Parts: sequence; C-alpha cells; structure tokens
Amino acid sequence: MTDCIKTKTLLKANNIQLSYAGKTILRDINFCIKDIVRPGMQQGQVVSLIGRSGIGKTQLFKILSGLQKPTAGAVTINEDEPVKAGDMGVIFQNYYLFEWRTVGQSLQLAAKQNASLKGKEKEMIAQYAADFQLTDELQKYPQQLSGGQRQRASIIQQLLKGSNFLLLDEPFSGLDVCVLDKVTDLLLQVSVSDELKTLIIVSHDISTSVAISDTVLIMGNENGKLGATIKKEIDLVERDLAWQKDIKKEKAFIETVEEIKACL
Repeated sequence: MTDCIKTKTLLKANNIQLSYAGKTILRDINFCIKDIVRPGMQQGQVVSLIGRSGIGKTQLFKILSGLQKPTAGAVTINEDEPVKAGDMGVIFQNYYLFEWRTVGQSLQLAAKQNASLKGKEKEMIAQYAADFQLTDELQKYPQQLSGGQRQRASIIQQLLKGSNFLLLDEPFSGLDVCVLDKVTDLLLQVSVSDELKTLIIVSHDISTSVAISDTVLIMGNENGKLGATIKKEIDLVERDLAWQKDIKKEKAFIETVEEIKACL
C-alpha cells in the first residue's frame, strides 16, 4: 500500500436527512473526508459518489455544496465550519455559463474572483484553454459550443475560481474517448495542485470515476428502510488501487468495480 496518513477532517456529513412532503429522500448520511498526506508530495482528495439514477445523488450534491438545506443534520468543512453557498466550486451537468458573454469573458470573470491569480489571469486562462482544447472557442458564445465544449468550459470556470472543494456532476458524460482521457488527466493534476484540494465526483461512469479516486461512497436503499443512505464506503488506498497508472487493467480494480455494481 502507498505510504500515507489521513489527518484533519476537511468535510463532514453528519446525520443528513432530507424529506419532501412527508417522503424521505435521504436518511442517516454520515461520512467524512480527511486530508491525505503523502511523504514528499502534495496530495489532494478525490471521492466518487455512486448510485442509481433517481436515488438522491443530486439532492446530496446540492446539500454538500450549501445550495440546499437538509431537513436535519449538517455539512461542515475545515473541521467545524458550516458549509454555505459559494464555499465550493460546483459544476452541474447542465454546464452553466453566462449566455450573453463569450467563453473568454466568462473565464476572465471567474479568474478575477481568485486573488491568487491577480496579474496572471490571462496566462492561466490561456493555459487551461490549451489543456482542455478550447483555445479556438474563447471568442465564441456558449450557444455556439457543443455539449462537451460547454462542459469543459464550465470545469475551467470553477478551476479558475480556486476553491479547495470542487463538486462535479457527471463530468465524463458527452466526452469522446480522447477528450475523456485528457479531462481525467487534468482532474488528477488539479487534485495534486494543493494539499487541501478535494474533488467530489458524481458519475454513472463507474470505471473512470473510480480509477481517479481514493474513496468511493455508494448510495442506495436498504431493505425495510425509507430513503437512500451511504450503503458502503470503499477505501481504495487500503486496497492499493489509488494513484496507479493503468489501474483499469488490474484484476483487483475490475473486481472492485463489479463489487460496486453489485451494491447498486
């Protein structure tokens, strides 16, 4: 197993409950994400949240980001600070962009919100645009982009804002194979850009999301109980399946993916 330790708690979900009109959607959601410390390098955290369609992943996604209040329970970050809207970079599946601004203008606005980029905004936009193959699209408006291009622009937008927390809803959908590999590589680069950088990925692409994660949270229903909960947590570090190149070819990885599918 790769040498590492887990230290302070970066995010904690404590007894999250959510109900609508008397119907229980989420119940007893409990987990925490800790800072992973690896000798000689900066190591951020990548957590995959996996579950069937309609199970409540999007609702939990919104609660984690501070965009929706739970019926009971709380989400805290940085040990004990209640999460609020704006604390996390959020990338929804519908790829929100300002329709009346060019892609470049939207990215400039995002970069100006990040004090650490002061004076380097244009340089960083150009670098991300090149990395995400969007250089030729910076002068276009969102409606002129394909779905995959809008998605990549939305990811860049949140990366430029510089939050330590990045929540991604279906980041791999609508991407062809070549771009998918590029996006996954870049997300891995983001995850090691800062010790506290934490990515939470909601995806139906089990294999791709697990391949870049250190932890998997499996959402589902339990017999005789209303509402979805975290049925299982898999520590990929303990299984020596985290931070490995070409991990999808390994027997243990394939078995873990099958294990996850069996839990859904």
